[in-house]
Amino acid sequence: MKPTDPAPTTVFAGLPDLARADLGGQALACSDEFFAAASNLLTPGEPVFDPDTYTDRGKEMDGWEPQRRRAPGHDWAIVKLGVPGDLVGVDIDTRHFLGNHAPYGQVEAITAPADASVAWLRDEAEWTVVLHQTPLDRGGHNVFAVRPFAGATHVRLRIYPAGGVARLRVHGVARPAASAEPVDLLSVLRGGRAVACSDMFFSRMDNLLLPHPPGNMGEGWETKRSPIPRTDWVILALGQPGALHELLIDTALFKGNYPVGARVEGLYWPDAPPHALTLSQDWQAIAPDVRLGPDAKHPVPVEAQGPWTHLKLTILSDGGVARFKAYGLPTAATPADGDPWLKALNGLGAAAAAEAFGKCCGATRWVQAMVAGRPYSSRAHLHGHAEHAWWHLGDGDWREAFTHHPRIGADVAALRAKFASTADWSAGEQAGVAGAAEDTLEALAEGNRAYEARFGHIFIVCATGLTAGQMLQRLQARMDHDPDYELRVAAGEQAKITALRLDKLSLG
Repeated sequence: MKPTDPAPTTVFAGLPDLARADLGGQALACSDEFFAAASNLLTPGEPVFDPDTYTDRGKEMDGWEPQRRRAPGHDWAIVKLGVPGDLVGVDIDTRHFLGNHAPYGQVEAITAPADASVAWLRDEAEWTVVLHQTPLDRGGHNVFAVRPFAGATHVRLRIYPAGGVARLRVHGVARPAASAEPVDLLSVLRGGRAVACSDMFFSRMDNLLLPHPPGNMGEGWETKRSPIPRTDWVILALGQPGALHELLIDTALFKGNYPVGARVEGLYWPDAPPHALTLSQDWQAIAPDVRLGPDAKHPVPVEAQGPWTHLKLTILSDGGVARFKAYGLPTAATPADGDPWLKALNGLGAAAAAEAFGKCCGATRWVQAMVAGRPYSSRAHLHGHAEHAWWHLGDGDWREAFTHHPRIGADVAALRAKFASTADWSAGEQAGVAGAAEDTLEALAEGNRAYEARFGHIFIVCATGLTAGQMLQRLQARMDHDPDYELRVAAGEQAKITALRLDKLSLG
């Protein structure tokens, strides 16, 4: 990453900096800090630079800067993470260090006992290299993925041979200690993560999960101003799946720019892909809508305790929220535990499961993905995986699925033998055709032939609730599409059909 690049605010989006000082991170020891203290590495804010400010030791720098090295060797700093966690990446930020930056850096990690001394960490501990010695750009962010390391408690930054570093960000997934008492399952200290949001123009979504009160509006989540009323939203992952008892929406310090109301929804889908969560239709209301006021804490009673893995906070309309908390207990229970149908689906043998999923969609690789995706912990998990797997197939897979549908407007009874596994559902999905006028049916048949000649596959539409005339209108409207675009439109219709079939899949 070049020094002129903007701050990498989205490289590790949703993964907290486990080393930041306001989460308890500490610079325990370093080889030298003559010009600037190692504790500056962990300051939450951006590094600042005043060209006219000096100390009695030289230019004042907002970072860690040892003196110029005259003897052999290199410099190092040991950092205790504020939150133990699984490491994902680091940012060795050299901003404002231009002719005096550290030329090379290396990062090591360890899981140390709670009573580990600085002397032991420095002289006896066995550290694991998670980022081997690598060149660092001057005056900018140096962002790297690291070797996965679970349960890190400390990291050591080595710089070669010396120089300055403004900030050290250590991104990962927090791994909290077990708790038998209700806790804030959204807190970054408990592993909570901000996954996605509609907008964070003024301040970041991650701030919602910080444990300490905000010092200013910039330490909350604030969306840009809208000229017309709209809704903004943020999706958050609980640190552990849990049953919730109470929510708290805090608009502290937001006075002329607070949202007027909020809605909270939840779903259960462990390790869900972030983009899939933004598209999911399975969010369930878990609390009554709440009216919000300025600069105040708003307790929200929970009506549907869950368990949940993710929450979606929707604000009405744009504005800012300082903190969002979800109090509850971690639990190993899943919605599938109380869903006999889902338990039966998870319990099918591979061949029987493939036959069942094959009734929902005729793409072989989709069926294989669905069988392999079991066990499903909830219906949201099932539907989400079905959608996600479908859109990760290729054009040939989609065309294969299309061949398992009779043509709309055709004689469904005549095609029943060919499409034995799905014809009964197809007939129901095309019920709007049965009572149509003869000229409409003929136009549908002719339109279908023209469509197939143009695009190379039959016309696919989720026909539930549509009349023959409406189907004909949609067919005609899609005839002008580019073939590649139309293939994806048809694939989207197939995805809707598949979702409906999953819901009425009989396992008896």
